[in-house]
Amino acid sequence: MPHTIIKKILQARVYDVAVETPASRANQLSKRLGNEIILKREDLQPVFSFKIRGAYNKICQLSQEELDRGVIAASAGNHAQGLALAAKKLGVKATIVMPATTPDVKVSAVRNHGAEVVLFGDAFDEASVKSKEIMAQTGQTYVHPFDDLDTIAGQGTIGMEILHQIEGDIDAIFVPVGGGGLIAGVAAYIKYLRPEIKVIGVEPEDAACLKAAMKAGKPTRLDQVGIFAEGVAVAEIGEHTFKIAKDNVDDVITVTTDEMCAAIKDIYDDTRSITEPAGACALAGLKKYVESTGAKDKKLIAINSGANVNFDRLRHVSERAELGEKREAIIAVKIPEEPGAFKGFCQALVGRNITEFNYRYGDAEQAVIFVGVAIGNSPDSRQELLNDLKDYEIVDLTDDETTKVHVRHMIGGHLRSEKGELLYSFEFPERPGALLKFLNTLGGQWNISMFHYRNHGDAYGRVLVGLQAVGEETDVTRYLDELGYPYQDENDNAACELFFK
Repeated sequence: MPHTIIKKILQARVYDVAVETPASRANQLSKRLGNEIILKREDLQPVFSFKIRGAYNKICQLSQEELDRGVIAASAGNHAQGLALAAKKLGVKATIVMPATTPDVKVSAVRNHGAEVVLFGDAFDEASVKSKEIMAQTGQTYVHPFDDLDTIAGQGTIGMEILHQIEGDIDAIFVPVGGGGLIAGVAAYIKYLRPEIKVIGVEPEDAACLKAAMKAGKPTRLDQVGIFAEGVAVAEIGEHTFKIAKDNVDDVITVTTDEMCAAIKDIYDDTRSITEPAGACALAGLKKYVESTGAKDKKLIAINSGANVNFDRLRHVSERAELGEKREAIIAVKIPEEPGAFKGFCQALVGRNITEFNYRYGDAEQAVIFVGVAIGNSPDSRQELLNDLKDYEIVDLTDDETTKVHVRHMIGGHLRSEKGELLYSFEFPERPGALLKFLNTLGGQWNISMFHYRNHGDAYGRVLVGLQAVGEETDVTRYLDELGYPYQDENDNAACELFFK
């Protein structure tokens, strides 16, 4: 296969619709990290994503009979737009099945390129099944978003561009990984010509299908996939992509939501462009690599794979960026409920900037306050803060997801009822009327004593719910299991204990 895929990359037809994107030096980031950081700007493609390369190259390999039948695919966004534009260029009918949760901005973009859009299901897997049903009925030709050699070859042209654009030695190239089409194409070409260059895959830690496959020695389906970086939210690496990746990828790094948000801000600071979470995934991995290895004076490339981000999501990104950069700590602090106590606490912070302060009166003797504090970039900065506050009783909540998604946005207060409550967090598909449907599905079995929901522009809504059902926990969990929504028991969550229970 190595020679086959290299030949396909060299013969790939992409430039009728795609452009050769620049490889730009990130000056601020280079100075900060002590390495030469270069961004391969695939966010500047006509559809704001690299996916146009593989989609167009695949269509160009189809026979006239296959083209006459039209093409079909399932996609939540980037492949959909790439295929729609490629089909329009060649005058081919295209049908794209998209999850009903897909934001309107992406649906509109696909329709504007002339493709027919079918909205079905809540996630990619359901849309994929529907697309296969339609294909069986219509005879349209299926264009896979990643697990196809011609698609892989189209993406591999990015590797060609990197080698002829960047002079001198390259130490490592960081590539975002979803289904694996991009990293398979880039890694195959780079390793064929320059085997000394490291090719490192980067995945969200809650969607690490390549890492799981590398460990198992074969493609492995993840039980659950996080959807924050929807462009790389894939449950199982492709068969073709894994065969290529396992022999050509040097390492796989996983990154958190906060680290991707910090990388989005880094890219903005250097380029004044806003990327999607998947697009910033590679840079987040690059930064983690530098931190863990202590790399200095190296030439490191990160592929910025796309910029199809919902504007609504930027609020969530900006909230999490400082945490991802480790420049903010979130703590719960117990102080005496007396005049001057808060002033004394601020003095203990020795001039640090308070980014957030939340408080609600709960008891005549002691107050529990929710505080955000700006800290430095060094790995020891958070511990130095905790050391400065050693005279106070503190719970560090910086890494707690429930705190970041819910607690920091709520007004604290303990339940004034003898019945008590049980706390759970849920995810449900985000669409008009989804919140009401969720409440109706939850039903009137138990009294809802607390409810927090915020729309972050995601495909899924997240809520924190209190149910007055103490003594009936077995019944509640049995009911929630049957309900079908992913949920998490939050009854032992430290932040919930401090502020709500």
